[in-house]
Amino acid sequence: MRYAKGGTTYILTNKNHTTLYTGVTSDITSRIIEHKEKHYPKSFSARYNLNILLYMEHYPTIEEAIEREKKIKAKTRKNKEILINRTNPEWKDLSNKVLNW
Repeated sequence: MRYAKGGTTYILTNKNHTTLYTGVTSDITSRIIEHKEKHYPKSFSARYNLNILLYMEHYPTIEEAIEREKKIKAKTRKNKEILINRTNPEWKDLSNKVLNW
């Protein structure tokens, strides 16, 4: 499933949920594939094995998504956990919602 033009803000974690990563992209499908395949092996997400999609928000423009990413990043881990728990309390991998695997 491809999303319309715009942007997506998202949060990833690893299998032990020890680290959270907040990102933004104009193509969530391609970006999740990159994270899962460690396309950028020296990146923060690759080094910490962040490939489980926990949370995402879609916006009509990339600018809105970037603004939201900045607000999420400015918050504490506890705030991010609250945000995730509202829509994904079991912390399941949501990647299947954006990938056609």
